[in-house]
Amino acid sequence: MAWLDALPWPYLLIAGGMLALAPFQPEPHLVEKVRMLLEGNLKKPIDIFDFLMHGTPLVIIAVKAIRQFVLKVI
Repeated sequence: MAWLDALPWPYLLIAGGMLALAPFQPEPHLVEKVRMLLEGNLKKPIDIFDFLMHGTPLVIIAVKAIRQFVLKVI
């Protein structure tokens, strides 16, 4: 997990914010895909890939934050 600890926060936050909110109009893909997941409509491979692509940076941010602020791993 040293690679995760070495990633700088600014780059992670910018990448996470941009991918989570892209495209800005009419609605972010991540919001659309989460809605599809909750409704049970997330079935096509392209939609699953899109969900993973837009959500992965947020998962990485969450894991890094837990490691740094909760577990105190430096």
